[in-house]
Amino acid sequence: QVELVETGGGLVQAGGSLRLSCASSGDTLTKSSVAWFRQLPGEEQEFVSTLIWHADGATSETTYYSDSVEGRFTISRDNAQNAIYLQMNNLGPEDTGVYYCAATPLVYMSDSFYFRKDSYSAWGQGTQVTVSS
Repeated sequence: QVELVETGGGLVQAGGSLRLSCASSGDTLTKSSVAWFRQLPGEEQEFVSTLIWHADGATSETTYYSDSVEGRFTISRDNAQNAIYLQMNNLGPEDTGVYYCAATPLVYMSDSFYFRKDSYSAWGQGTQVTVSS
């Protein structure tokens, strides 16, 4: 069983950076696809980024980002630490919200499934990110 815990949220000024971490205290994340979602104030939870693990072992991992964070955020993993990260640069007030990491051991036929929150079985409790203008 995978249990996820996010850290690294906080208050930052616009233009600043934060690095979110998500550690698993249970099963390894090595053969899981992982993702970050966020919930902005008054809005539904939305996709931020995913890092897809490919079961064939020959295909390197695929990453996707939402249009709103493309070029500013970077998702990565450290298998030795059993953790995933979200490096967030050039933050703006529109990035303020609660950020969640998620993981799934399932392999989907289409990469589009990894953009959906119901595709993930393990979730962290969320970490607050606040960007002041």
